[in-house]
Amino acid sequence: MIHATIITIGDEILIGQIVDTNSVSIARRLNAIGITVSEKLSIGDGREQILSALDRTLQQSDVIIITGGLGPTKDDITKHTLAEYFSQTLVENSDVAHQVERMLAARGIAFNSLNRAQALVPDGCTVLFNHHGTAPGMWFESAGNKVVVSLPGVPFEMEHLMEDEVIPRLKHHFSLHANIHRTMITAGIAESMLAERIAVWEDALPPYLKLAYLPAPNVVRLRLSAYDVDEQSARERIEREFSKLYTLIPDNIVGFEDASIEQLVHRILTSRGETLATAESCTGGAIASKFTAQAGASAYFRGGVVSYATEVKQHVLGVAADIIEHQGVVSEATAKAMAEGARRLMQSDYAIATTGIAGPSGGTAEHPVGEVCMAIATPDGVEATTRQCGTDRGQIIARATAYAIEMLYNKLKIE
Repeated sequence: MIHATIITIGDEILIGQIVDTNSVSIARRLNAIGITVSEKLSIGDGREQILSALDRTLQQSDVIIITGGLGPTKDDITKHTLAEYFSQTLVENSDVAHQVERMLAARGIAFNSLNRAQALVPDGCTVLFNHHGTAPGMWFESAGNKVVVSLPGVPFEMEHLMEDEVIPRLKHHFSLHANIHRTMITAGIAESMLAERIAVWEDALPPYLKLAYLPAPNVVRLRLSAYDVDEQSARERIEREFSKLYTLIPDNIVGFEDASIEQLVHRILTSRGETLATAESCTGGAIASKFTAQAGASAYFRGGVVSYATEVKQHVLGVAADIIEHQGVVSEATAKAMAEGARRLMQSDYAIATTGIAGPSGGTAEHPVGEVCMAIATPDGVEATTRQCGTDRGQIIARATAYAIEMLYNKLKIE
């Protein structure tokens, strides 16, 4: 099995100024060709940090992929430190120099000494030409058939170099077997209950298949993984194992990989030629965005109202004043009236409504933070329920959104 470490360099990552997306992209590409990522490491722009990280990771990994620190300014020291580590001398690569000069000229930027320094590369590395930026990538080979690759930190530059240069070279350099991952999406069952329901199946899995439970709001992903295996036989065995779950949890299987309940709702409504509207208070449009993010949503999604204010609930959605006065804004009666109002206003077949307390303030003993009332209006009537969705504002919105969409899906399934 070939192991890899991904090192991202930059103080901006460590202080939280930017989000590291490079390691995610690199890990996906490495796994896809059968290289197992053992570690991801973020370090600052310091010579000692880089040298120490190289010393340690080369002891345990066959491939080191580094991003960041290849810019033209003094704080970008990755190239100089790599030259030192591999006892190489920086020399100007004329092909890189000409490419950088042409690229900057096309953008109206002067080719000064700082930009020319981008063409300096360690004399023992293989230069990976960057056709989308000024910093080239570098490929080093170390003792024990190990490889160190340095790439720019700009995501789209890194991604092009990984796809065009690094992945083909890794395939040629190593004899690789496949890493296979397949994920089943389940819903409507808690992780602990799911584990209990499929325990016998899980215990009977062959040793080379590893099962992971990946819970998210109202969804549990079941991922089967096989490492360093023959691809075809492993895929066939994974499919056979997952097919057994259709007899154990038939009503809880949503689909595979990135499947979601909103996608199932999308398919049902599209196939039936029926329509949907939303009326959201505490979820603030999150439910509507789940549907409109999908291509083709215009075929069934009519529109939505974010009725945060009580006056909007009354004057736009038509919630009666006496409902709010006697039942409260956070009540199943209000949620029902909102759903009916949205269905009537948008002239849709179905409507989802939510009203609740997302926090952090506004909760009471009777109606604590995290309480959300949700309703589904249909051609045959309206139904409502109340769910406790947690204590953190983001968690509450995410869970309420998931619960409401699942409520609609369950209603659609039985009609």
